[in-house]
Amino acid sequence: MKIDAVKWGGALLIILGLMAGSAWAAWAWQANAYGQQLAAKEAAHQTERTDLANANSAQILAEQGKRLALEQWLAASDQSHYRALTDEKTKQARLRDRLATADLWLSVQLDAATTGYDAVLPTTSAGGVVHGSHRAQLDPAHAQRIIGITGDGDQGLIALQACQAYIRETSGTH
Repeated sequence: MKIDAVKWGGALLIILGLMAGSAWAAWAWQANAYGQQLAAKEAAHQTERTDLANANSAQILAEQGKRLALEQWLAASDQSHYRALTDEKTKQARLRDRLATADLWLSVQLDAATTGYDAVLPTTSAGGVVHGSHRAQLDPAHAQRIIGITGDGDQGLIALQACQAYIRETSGTH
């Protein structure tokens, strides 16, 4: 009987060994499968993060492109506005200089009913534009003030046009 007990004990040990080995193999197989699932999920998560980062980078580049285009447009607009203002100031300065040197006279057309004249003047001066009307020359100081006022108005209109162009460009209305 001792031999039977040893046989059974040996068989029992072999069975226990096989059970432990198969449990270990099943555990290793499950761990491997679970590891593969985790690796696949991590790879998918990393791909998603990379795609989001790429989309974000593309959006940033697009916004930077828009900003650069707007900055270039603003620089060109400012340069154009400055040139128009400078040209207008130059024209006003020349006109004031011509008025100051009596090279040019400003005059106003008089109403025939106010002056009491119905006759036509025979000739006008070489610099005259309106033929046959009664005109009165303005004092040079008054003429320069008028030119200054119109110059300020012209500069205001140029600034207004620049503002309107800026609003149209930034709001997308053309």
